[in-house]
Amino acid sequence: MTEPLLAIDNIQTGYGASQVLFDVSLHVQPGQCVSLQGRNGMGKTTTISTIMGWLPCWHGEIRWRGQPIHNKPSHVIAQLGIGLVPEGREVFPNLTVWENLVATARPEVNPQPTATGWTLDRVFSLFPKLADRRKNFGNQLSGGEQQMLAIARALMTNPRLLILDEATEGLSPLLRQEIWQALDTLKRDGLSILITDKNLKQLLALCDHHVILQKGQVVWTGTSQALLQNPDVKQAYLSA
Repeated sequence: MTEPLLAIDNIQTGYGASQVLFDVSLHVQPGQCVSLQGRNGMGKTTTISTIMGWLPCWHGEIRWRGQPIHNKPSHVIAQLGIGLVPEGREVFPNLTVWENLVATARPEVNPQPTATGWTLDRVFSLFPKLADRRKNFGNQLSGGEQQMLAIARALMTNPRLLILDEATEGLSPLLRQEIWQALDTLKRDGLSILITDKNLKQLLALCDHHVILQKGQVVWTGTSQALLQNPDVKQAYLSA
């Protein structure tokens, strides 16, 4: 195995005096898609917040391309090449689609010789609906269009790793399918992805590896095939 793009080893954190994560570990290799799963309140968003530097890492280590980042501020972490699609989308409501995208655009971080950077034309090719609505304000878009915009906005930072928190939450089945198709395209293009979502069927199809949290601890980790062959794991940790 090559050096992980993102390595999280035995991290602990929480809110105030309340501990939420207990020695959580996961790795994302270059070009790999990893899901972070578990019922609501099990620590998925807290893990992402700690990666992004929004929460302090009490214990353990987070490394990006071999270098520790758990003591760095969030804006520095984002500039290293990590693109975030947060839960709730958080697009700028009073900016147009075009303005949302150019506001976050930045050159590739350490571009690869064969890589193609993300431009307006490329994100509009991935999400044609955004091209049609480029002059509309963020608050004039449907929920699905806002999620497309949130993903496109993250891509305009030219990340090496895309993190999505609840990638298709609250979307209609048709729009969910469009998002999953776009994520499949991104994976086939070689982009590394860390994703949380409640749609296990799509996660099994998209992801190479899965990490399941229960009460802030990793209780299972493995491949899609291993999870499919383990219905007891789904029943114990993922079923409502």
